[in-house]
Amino acid sequence: MPASVTPRRTSVAAAALKSARFDARQASRFEDPADDVRGRAELAEWKRLDQRLAAAPTGTVYTPDADDVAQAELAAEAAADREAAARADELQALRELHALEQAEPCGGDEFVRDELTRLGSVVKVDLLR
Repeated sequence: MPASVTPRRTSVAAAALKSARFDARQASRFEDPADDVRGRAELAEWKRLDQRLAAAPTGTVYTPDADDVAQAELAAEAAADREAAARADELQALRELHALEQAEPCGGDEFVRDELTRLGSVVKVDLLR
């Protein structure tokens, strides 16, 4: 999504909305629409942005900093990152205590496993599955 959209560039949002609608129609022909979560989310976001720009006074510049929905999404991402970091710390501490096998699996462990692997941890991947 563009960082700022001036009235001249609202056509960019309209074109993106049109493209997302086309993609949704195409996907519905070849895929189960229930499986296309990303496509539905993208279409909904472009609809929301298009409506926001249409309702804004002429000369309004879009900025995610003033968009409550965008800010809520950023806050949710930051919270998820903090939770994943805390879980990674917990698993790393258990590993250092040679007690990793006592860890109960929980949601998000796949992401934590990937992050620990990316960071070069020697945590056994099998224990996190």
